[in-house]
Amino acid sequence: MSHDDFAVEPIQGLPERPPADEMILWQGRPNSWRLAVEALSLYWVAGYFVLFFGWRALVAGAEVPFWEAVHIGSPFLVMGAATCAILYLIALVQARSTVYTITNRRVAMRIGAALTITLNLPYRWIGAANLDLRQGGTGTIALSLTGETRLSYLNTWPHVRPWRMKRTEPALRCIPDAANVAKILSEAAEARLAEPELRRKTPEPGRASARPTAGTAPVPAE
Repeated sequence: MSHDDFAVEPIQGLPERPPADEMILWQGRPNSWRLAVEALSLYWVAGYFVLFFGWRALVAGAEVPFWEAVHIGSPFLVMGAATCAILYLIALVQARSTVYTITNRRVAMRIGAALTITLNLPYRWIGAANLDLRQGGTGTIALSLTGETRLSYLNTWPHVRPWRMKRTEPALRCIPDAANVAKILSEAAEARLAEPELRRKTPEPGRASARPTAGTAPVPAE
C-alpha cells in the first residue's frame, strides 16, 4: 500500500488551510541539479576526485605504460562518480520534499527530508529579500529577518543563505524563473506592508472606551 507523508496537508506545502482572505500567488521547489551544485558543491567534489586521479596516474606513469597508469588511477574516478551520485540523490530528495509558497500575506517554506518543518514568515518579519540570479534563470532569494526572530542554521540548511550562521537567512534556494518569483514576492510584500495594521486597544480602567491611535483602524468588540 502506498503512503503519502504529506497526505494530511489540506493544501500542498501548507500545514493548514489559509484564511479566506489569503491567496496563494506562487508555489515551487528547488531545481535538484542546481541544488546539488550550489548547496552540496557537486562540481568541487568531482574536481577533487579528478585531481587525485590525475596525480595517481601521473605518478604511476613514470614507471608503467600510459594505459596501465590510467587503470591504476581509475579507482579515484569510480569513487568520485559514486560520491557525486550520492550527493545528487540527497539534493533530489531535498528538492522533492520541499515546497515554497508565496501568498499575499506571508512566505511559507515546507522543508526537510527526514524531519519536516514548515516556516511561516509574515512580511512584517522580513526586512529585505536578496536575489542571487544564476545562468539559466535559476536563482536564490534570501530573506533577511527583522527583530528578535531567530532560526537555526543547521535545522533549515540547505534552505538558507550560505555562511550566514550568526544571523540565519532562510532562502528559496535554486528556484527556476527566480527573477519573476522575486517580482511576485516584492509586489506582495509592498502591498501587504501598505495595509493599515489593526490593533485592539484595551480601555483604561474607569473609561468606557478609547479612541484608536493614529495609523490604526478601530476593531469592533467581539
